[in-house]
Amino acid sequence: MNNVATKRNIKPIVKVKRSGIWPKRWQANSLKVRLILSTLLMIIILLPIVGVTLSNAFEQQLYISLKNELKASSYSIFTVAEVENNTLVMPELLLDNQFNVSQSGLYALITTLPVSSADIEVKQVESIHSKDTLWQSQSLLTLTIPKLLPQPAVGTTQLTTINLQNHQHLLYSFSVSFSGNGQAFPVTLHVIKDQQASLAALHHFRKQLWLWLLVLMAVFIIVQVVWLLWTLKPLTRLTHELESIEKGEQNALDSRYPVELQQVTQQLNALLVTEENQRNRYRNALADLAHSLKNPLAVIQSQPGINSSGQEQLQRINQIIEHQLKRAQSAGQSAWHLGVEIAPVLDKLLTTLAKIYRDKAIAFDVQFESKLTFKGDEADLMEMLGNILDNACKAANGQVAVNVFTQKASTQGANIQKTKLLIEISDDGIGINESQQAVILSRGGRADTYQAGHGIGLAIVNDLVASYQGQLLIANSSSLSGAAFTLIFDN
Repeated sequence: MNNVATKRNIKPIVKVKRSGIWPKRWQANSLKVRLILSTLLMIIILLPIVGVTLSNAFEQQLYISLKNELKASSYSIFTVAEVENNTLVMPELLLDNQFNVSQSGLYALITTLPVSSADIEVKQVESIHSKDTLWQSQSLLTLTIPKLLPQPAVGTTQLTTINLQNHQHLLYSFSVSFSGNGQAFPVTLHVIKDQQASLAALHHFRKQLWLWLLVLMAVFIIVQVVWLLWTLKPLTRLTHELESIEKGEQNALDSRYPVELQQVTQQLNALLVTEENQRNRYRNALADLAHSLKNPLAVIQSQPGINSSGQEQLQRINQIIEHQLKRAQSAGQSAWHLGVEIAPVLDKLLTTLAKIYRDKAIAFDVQFESKLTFKGDEADLMEMLGNILDNACKAANGQVAVNVFTQKASTQGANIQKTKLLIEISDDGIGINESQQAVILSRGGRADTYQAGHGIGLAIVNDLVASYQGQLLIANSSSLSGAAFTLIFDN
């Protein structure tokens, strides 16, 4: 640039951490999150239910097995038992050697069953005296027998638990009646087995069961997450392509999508082409209209005899036509799939303004984050920046500052943060007082009433900004003491 001091400082992009644990694509209102959470919920609920069911089934089978084992032991004892002269006769040693070893964990004793209670379902005797105990195994000699033992009816059994030496034991009671000399001789056999080994086996089974269930749960979660991510990969790719189209990096959806999404993608591509063609036809028609209107106006203005008032009105008609045509040609929100990098546009404008205002030797201080894009039409961006920069150069004494950056902004009523694009242009002129700021931004404010150096083109800028649903803020610069114009758009 000739006679112009231009300084550009590249500010590093400051990444603001997104609120919450999940990134944007992992917010609660997401199919991916819903599917993964539902899968996790099913795994977390179903696998523990399976674990509890298996644990209970194993415990039941264990007790059934122990009961059958005690039942078999009782049969083996009754096989060798004899009654002679109303006296129970037992061998000195039993075939199962555990009954012959002290404190082996397997014990047996036979008690009398009163004849009067032989037909009663269950009878608890308050104490067992020596006369009540007819026989006991040698393994039981050093142990103290509980005072209460069940006495089921003849021909029935009962499985309960008792405590011997602070250990839990299973007690299997079986009542039978021997007959000798025409008299009934009812007795009850009690087989006692230590549960330590069984409880240890049950504890080991449960420990291994829950360990493997946790491993299985982790494997299921990993497999389900990978499967869901693979299944939803086309939607993720569609999101990325739409973001690229929104930034102007591509013009259509190019990837190959599943059958379920093909109709959507084809319709979107058709819509993009139709909108682009319609906008081009609209602009060409408006350009033809502008040309057809300006030529008759130029002829009328060149006619002699038109006074200054008529010339002024013709000039005003010409300005109104130009203003409204530029408004109509604006892409506005229809340009959501357009994107233009700001730096090249800014370079062109500053180069042109440096030549126009060569005599003022304006120093441009430009600061912007690298590779920022404006989601809109390049002509609209150039129109907005050109008008504001031109006004800033007219009002400036010798310095104009341009700052382009992004900022996070929370959406009201939702825990969502959007990125805003801010373009701030300030000068070191006399500034704009608050009353004039209100007039400029108020509806119906006229450009020709603005303070000198800030009126030309601001009406067009305001309309263009509104077409993109953006904001135009006017204030006084804190650093340069002149006016500061800030354009704010969604990014």
